[in-house]
Amino acid sequence: MPLKTSLTSSQVSSHTRRMTTFGLGLPQIAPLPDELPELASMARRAEALGFETLWVSELASAPVLDPLAVLAHAAAVTSRVRLGVGVILAPLRAPIHLAQSLASVDVLSNGRLIAGVGLGSKPDIYPRYGLTADRRLRRYLDGLDLLQRLWTEDGVRFASSWWTLTGDANVIRPAQRPQPPLWFGARQEPALRRAVKRGDGWLASGSILGDEFMRSFETVRAQLTADGRDRSTFTIAKRVYIAVAPDTTTTRERLRRWFGAVYGAPQLGDQVVVVGSAEHCATQLRTLADLGVDHLLLNPVFDEVEQMEILADSVIPAV
Repeated sequence: MPLKTSLTSSQVSSHTRRMTTFGLGLPQIAPLPDELPELASMARRAEALGFETLWVSELASAPVLDPLAVLAHAAAVTSRVRLGVGVILAPLRAPIHLAQSLASVDVLSNGRLIAGVGLGSKPDIYPRYGLTADRRLRRYLDGLDLLQRLWTEDGVRFASSWWTLTGDANVIRPAQRPQPPLWFGARQEPALRRAVKRGDGWLASGSILGDEFMRSFETVRAQLTADGRDRSTFTIAKRVYIAVAPDTTTTRERLRRWFGAVYGAPQLGDQVVVVGSAEHCATQLRTLADLGVDHLLLNPVFDEVEQMEILADSVIPAV
C-alpha cells in the first residue's frame, strides 16, 4: 500500500485545523485536436462535481500541451474552480516572461491561479533551453525575487548575473493582489524549509511516498513552528496518482506502459499509484487526510473522464 504511514495521536489531532479538499489533474499528453472539446467539457464537469482545483504540470520528458495554455483554456470554460500549475520549472523561463504568462492566466481566470514553482531534478535538460545548469539554484531564487517584484512594484530595477532591468519593464499585474498563491514543489530538506519561508504552500510530488513523505511532512511542519507561522496561511498539498479499478493486474500493466512512455520509468506504475476498488482508494487517501494534508490532487493518467466521475461519486465522499 503506497500511502501507508504510521500516525501518532498528535498527528491525527493536528488535522482538526481544516478539512481536506480535492483537486483533479487534467490530461495534457499530446491529445489530437478533435479531443480538445473533451478537455473543455472535463474541466466544466469537474467544476460541477465540486472539485476545488484543476491542475497541470510541466514535463520535459514527453510531448505535452503547454501547462499555461491548458490553464487558459480551462479558465475560459469555468468560473469557480481554482487553476493550478504544479509545478512550472521556473529556472527554464526568463522571469519577465514567466511573470507575464502567469499573470495573464490569473487575469483571464478572474484571480483563480495557484502558481506552483520548482527547480526540477534533472540538470541535464538545461542545454535544451540554451542554459547551463551552473548555479541553477541561485538563478532560480533570483528569478523568483524578480518575478514577485514585477508583480508588486512599479519601475523595477534589478541587476544579477542573468538579468538587468532598468525600470522600464512593462508587465501585466495579476488579478490577485499582491500576487497569486505561490506553492513550491520540494523534496530535499533545504527546499522544504525554503518552501515554508518563501511560499504559500508545498505541493508534494506524486512519487514521494511512505517514510520519505512522512519525513518531508515533519520537516515542513517543524519549519512552520520554528518560524512562528500561522498554519492556516500555508497549504500542504499532495499529488496522488490514482486508478479506481477492480482488475488491478490489467490496470498495473496499463500504468507501466504509461509511466514508461511519459517518464521512461515503467516501474513507477507499480510503485507510486493507488490502485484498487473505490473503498481501497478511499482508505489510502484517508490516511493522508488524517495526517493533516490540506489538499489532495488526484491524478488519473488514463480514462480520465470515467475516473473523474468515480472519484467524485464513490471515493471522495468516503474520505
